[in-house]
Amino acid sequence: MLVLDASVTLAWCFEDEAVDLADRVLDRLGAVEAMTPAIWPCEVANGIRTAERRGRLDPAEIPRLRELLRALPIRVMPLNIEAALAETLDLARRLDLSAYDAAYLGLALERALPLATIDARLAQAARRSGVELVA
Repeated sequence: MLVLDASVTLAWCFEDEAVDLADRVLDRLGAVEAMTPAIWPCEVANGIRTAERRGRLDPAEIPRLRELLRALPIRVMPLNIEAALAETLDLARRLDLSAYDAAYLGLALERALPLATIDARLAQAARRSGVELVA
């Protein structure tokens, strides 16, 4: 099991963002389940919408992306307001992260799971926190 962030997910969606790490994570899914915080679907949707608005994505491709993501073993974990305003906000402050990134890191810390990210700032914070990164 691993914690998956939106940067890896979006790399699957756009050829110009493809990186080896994202391909390796995608290849592992099925044998390994991914877990994400509740913010993940909205972050992925926002990345897709931004690409669409900038002309990088034909809207006709969205159903294919939806099917790709729906078929993968990705478990979205709930996040309540109390946790978001306590643990997530505290972690964001301590490590100078966005609350979004802190939600991924917090889930990895809470579950003692490796984190799959291609976000350099989040990866650095994970290393400082003792979280294993998916390589």
